[in-house]
Amino acid sequence: MHVLLVNMPWASVDLPSLALGILKRSVDERVPGARAEVMHANIDFVDWVTQRTPFALRDYEYYSLASYFIGCGDWVFSSALHDDPAWRIAEFAEGTRGKVDDRRREQAELLHGLAGEFVRETARRIVARRPDVVGFTSTFQQNTAALAAARAVKELDPGIRTVLGGANCDGKQGEAVHRNFPFVDLVVRGEGEEAFPALLTALREGRGLADVPGLCRRDGDGRSVVNPMRSRPLPPAAILPPDYTGYVERLAASRARSWAEPKLVVESARGCWWGEKHHCTFCGLNGSSMEFRSKNPGVFFDEIMELVRRHRVLDMYVVDNILDMTYLKSLLPRITGSGYDLRLQYEIKSNMRRHQLQVLADAGVVYVQPGIENLSSRVLALMDKGVTGCQNVRMLRDASAAGLSVAWNYLYGFPGEEAEDYDGVVVQIPALEHLNPPGSQAGRIAVERFSPYFNNPGLGFSDLRPAAQYHYIYDLPDEEMFDLAYIFDVPPRGIDDAVVGRLNEAITTWQQAHTGSRLTHSDFGDRIVLVSRRRAFDWTTRELTDPREVGLFRLLDQPHTPAAAARKLGPEVAGSWVRDMLDRWRGLGLVFTDGGQYVHVAPPAVNQELLRLGYLRQRGADDGTGAAREPAPAFTGG
Repeated sequence: MHVLLVNMPWASVDLPSLALGILKRSVDERVPGARAEVMHANIDFVDWVTQRTPFALRDYEYYSLASYFIGCGDWVFSSALHDDPAWRIAEFAEGTRGKVDDRRREQAELLHGLAGEFVRETARRIVARRPDVVGFTSTFQQNTAALAAARAVKELDPGIRTVLGGANCDGKQGEAVHRNFPFVDLVVRGEGEEAFPALLTALREGRGLADVPGLCRRDGDGRSVVNPMRSRPLPPAAILPPDYTGYVERLAASRARSWAEPKLVVESARGCWWGEKHHCTFCGLNGSSMEFRSKNPGVFFDEIMELVRRHRVLDMYVVDNILDMTYLKSLLPRITGSGYDLRLQYEIKSNMRRHQLQVLADAGVVYVQPGIENLSSRVLALMDKGVTGCQNVRMLRDASAAGLSVAWNYLYGFPGEEAEDYDGVVVQIPALEHLNPPGSQAGRIAVERFSPYFNNPGLGFSDLRPAAQYHYIYDLPDEEMFDLAYIFDVPPRGIDDAVVGRLNEAITTWQQAHTGSRLTHSDFGDRIVLVSRRRAFDWTTRELTDPREVGLFRLLDQPHTPAAAARKLGPEVAGSWVRDMLDRWRGLGLVFTDGGQYVHVAPPAVNQELLRLGYLRQRGADDGTGAAREPAPAFTGG
């Protein structure tokens, strides 16, 4: 049995598909007589489109992730799905008015007209390989490209079995895909490394498919039938390492090789240990399986080392939703001592302490995604994040000290938030300009399937409608569109546009000022020396020599209320003195305050500028080829 696994646009070109890497291994190792290969159609598209129109990495990233919440990437391939090069052009223009500039809209329309040709060529190449089964993965903006390719393959050779799986096929979404697109023979929902081999084994042996967990199939009359999902998620020992055979070589042979260095995707855990107890209200990640499971650290270490040795790639993108905290003492020290200069990206919780962040940095972690999302304790409580605004600022400060680059988004639009929750932060942002700013302007939350906001209307969103983008991408009845959609439009909640404008103006200034801003401290025991270079403050150096000031500053390494700080400083220090000093320090941009707590914002002096990954690039340095290099921060979805 020949199984072809296809990764369509708009999957990232500098990352192999983890899902297909795992499925390839599961087929090769668990299905007797079967072999699997992966077609990197996303990289094929780069070579194909750059021969026909000017197209660069920034363009690809736009359709891959940056435009996810308006659906530009899926709309491009909707023309191929519906076999209509003019598919809903006017509706797309109207639906993206004010969100897409003229240049980008013209480019999207050009690609929209070309997409059908690429899909047909891809389908011909698929059929020429004579597979028995073709599996398409669908995540983020891959859905229409995958569906269009499945349609074209079935038209060329109806005998080939077409299978769809991935995040866009979880739960009800997978059922809707199977009901509405008859050229998709089978849909695998949930974790595929068990279900997909079971499906292939049943097909090979001519058995029925009723026992394959989560499978959507058709009965003798062509009606869609849905198998029950697995009752428990896979144990960590059953989560296979990926097989990325051929990926690095394919990228090296592509025009995309000049866009970015390859990174390898690795996975040490699934689910979220925080979400098991406190599911963040807006987060739709983990879909049908929130239960946290992590691999044995020794097993995962061996997986990483094998990938490094086999592919000679040191950049690793860890896709876990949250770090297993036991890895700080088990896995990460082993990586530190491995002899390999790895560069890792990890998602963490934002209440981690400085010494823990240093463990990450020592192991080669360069990017962290701490899920900061907001700097107001009150709004963070509405999200059920389990952290405060001061803890999030502490994270930014301590990550700077460890040389970690922080990828984060500022979100708003939560039921119950008020203008004061944002204005109190906005006036303090000039004091934070030396710390990592958000990656983009603030964004209003979208309600995502599987999130508490989706599942519980009592939290504030009772009128859910599939997001507008689905109406210019698909042609489905409302009830089918509802089941297919992952993102939902709702009446806006929370702050108004005037408050958003003030917030975004401050964030934009923060982003622009960050490169040239500095605030550090050096503790010499009897005094603390502060050095500042920030546009909003006219002082450059300051010494704290009063023992009370030195003691208070050290206490504010962690968030404290004025009363708690005064109590710890001793009876000889009056509470009024503490409050006056905190007011003075706030005026100097030394502290951040929120929810009655204060924390200082000055990292220890370890030359933070050179630790910033973007510093040399922004200073005009390059890597010897004339093109400065900096890894792109990952998409933060929750």
